[in-house]
Amino acid sequence: MSLATGGLSLAGGLDPERLAGAFARHGRLHLPGLLPKAQAKAVGQALAGPTPWHKSMHVGGKSYDFALDTLEAMPADKRAALDAAFVEGGKSGFQYQFDAWRLSDIVESGQRSGGALAPLEAVYDLLNSQAFLGFIGAVTRDARPAYADAQATRYRPGDFLTAHDDDVEGKNRLFAYVMNFTPAWRADWGGLLAFHDADGHVAEAYTPTFNALNIFRVPQVHSVTQVASFAAGPRLSITGWIRERRS
Repeated sequence: MSLATGGLSLAGGLDPERLAGAFARHGRLHLPGLLPKAQAKAVGQALAGPTPWHKSMHVGGKSYDFALDTLEAMPADKRAALDAAFVEGGKSGFQYQFDAWRLSDIVESGQRSGGALAPLEAVYDLLNSQAFLGFIGAVTRDARPAYADAQATRYRPGDFLTAHDDDVEGKNRLFAYVMNFTPAWRADWGGLLAFHDADGHVAEAYTPTFNALNIFRVPQVHSVTQVASFAAGPRLSITGWIRERRS
């Protein structure tokens, strides 16, 4: 089938009934070939080009957003203290760092830019179309999906996201998703979406394959492994949660 909306469409040939069986086994699914190739390429080019990134970090139990130039201009002593707190917190607690652009906030506040960023804004429209939400409902055999938020993310060498389960009271999160737009990626570059079992082992991990959707039921313990220093480029994606209703 081809589901057109907002300038983007799901690729033809996606069979939600077949995919539902795969999703039901573990409450997660890696789905390659989500969008038509030309559309996926346009989204990838927008992420690799003019996206206005900021650095998103969780340090000492608090979340921070830094303008990239502000972080680069931070005095050496303050940056050293930040880095020390970051390393210490990552030893045992929840920690992350990556570049982000909160697509939902921009679109929902009426600040669409169009132009080179139009493909990313079209992703938000696709995610919140009845066609896409209906497709997700069929794949997950859940009639509740009503809204999807979205942020663009860029993981560069050293970036990571430690283990967590996405279960936050009042957020009404049904499923988490990652839409991947990195042109090429090797598993040994890190940046893997890893699912943890009850014994602390990695039960399964997904490479950020170009034009693939990863979706999984909330709660489910997972992490993004640290991107290696020798990775040939950044890990580019659009991520978020599919919710029961708008918060």
